[in-house]
Amino acid sequence: MQIELELNGRQRTFDAAKSDVLLDVLRRNGYTGPKRGCDTGACGFCTVRIDGDPRMSCVTPVAKVDGASVETIEGLGDQNDLHPIQAAFVDNSALQCGFCIPGMIMRSKALLEENPDPTETEVREALSDNLCRCTGYKKIVEAVLDAADRMNGDAPMAADGGAGAVDCEAPPWSQGGGDTE
Repeated sequence: MQIELELNGRQRTFDAAKSDVLLDVLRRNGYTGPKRGCDTGACGFCTVRIDGDPRMSCVTPVAKVDGASVETIEGLGDQNDLHPIQAAFVDNSALQCGFCIPGMIMRSKALLEENPDPTETEVREALSDNLCRCTGYKKIVEAVLDAADRMNGDAPMAADGGAGAVDCEAPPWSQGGGDTE
């Protein structure tokens, strides 16, 4: 079967099996931002936005998105032009392994579009369906609150979408050569 959808702002047609879930089709076609984690919709690693709402693509039958608008992390920005949410995650050190981050960012984008000035409690509630095994959530919550400020014009933005230069010493491993211990 074929499905047609708007993917990251572009009309696309994909071949799919009736048994495919959206995550299968996305990853088979090079969209590797959404990650395969649990295959039950419990971890949030595969979160994308379907018609603006955050959804777990690992449990979404591909036939259900025929004609829908789907947004993945690849549709937000890239290294040279970060979305304010992506820049806030980087600037707040809100990522470690990066596995959960695409889903966290997609859910954060949905939250900030619905509620541009959330409280810490509202951020934690919005992200409660997304698991992170590395960061402990504190920096992720701080990043979302920072992104809200940036998107509301309450925080400075660099030309590349980031907050500008970070005022700290570079870690020794970024200097090139030598031991990392």
